[in-house]
Amino acid sequence: MRTEDERGFVLHRYPYGETSVLLEVFSFAFGRVGLVARGVRSPGKGFAGAHLRPFQPLRLGWSSRGELGTLTQAEALEGAIDLRGDAVWCGFYVNELVLRLLHRHEAHAELYEAYESVLRALSVGGCQEAPLRIFEKRLLASLGYGLGLSHDAQSGEPIRPMGRYRYVLEEGAIESATRNEGLGVMGGTLIALAKEDLSDPDQLREAKGLLRSVLARLLGGKPLHTRTLFRSMREIA
Repeated sequence: MRTEDERGFVLHRYPYGETSVLLEVFSFAFGRVGLVARGVRSPGKGFAGAHLRPFQPLRLGWSSRGELGTLTQAEALEGAIDLRGDAVWCGFYVNELVLRLLHRHEAHAELYEAYESVLRALSVGGCQEAPLRIFEKRLLASLGYGLGLSHDAQSGEPIRPMGRYRYVLEEGAIESATRNEGLGVMGGTLIALAKEDLSDPDQLREAKGLLRSVLARLLGGKPLHTRTLFRSMREIA
């Protein structure tokens, strides 16, 4: 199978053999794919090697017969999305989420657009919490684990802004007067997350806790390397 002129981003790259690299790519039409870029570590071998890095919008082509494809085309569509300071760590955090949670060769076109959107938001405003939380919410929806944010999962009543709820992962938001398990969250936070308007700091904090608890379940309790490294760097600094 041969693919040409496909939009994509490099999520991560690894040395492969003596002269090649293995790329984990997030593409618009094919989702996450593994590609071998042959010979790009050889002296004098260009093949757009300078472009094969994270946060660079690319036009890609490859041929494949099995799990891994062979890169045949790599052109920069524009300059790399410019992430600086803490925003770089946030970008790698997003990349790691995609790597850990998406299976190869499953299309996620809407999530691809959300991915590009969060990178551009980070390039403008630095490592902002709100764009990250919105991306996490969209990621969960794309994976089939969308959060129930509009109605009480037990009564079916609309979420009340001043209501106090417990979010039970297997069920959804349930008014706390009737349940004790789950994560406590205000109705206003659920509504704000549904609208993707997390301008209120308290709602942003609660939304972060809720999203992290759901993601932790999907990640199988294994910590994200970027989060651990970022905390270590902050402690050193």
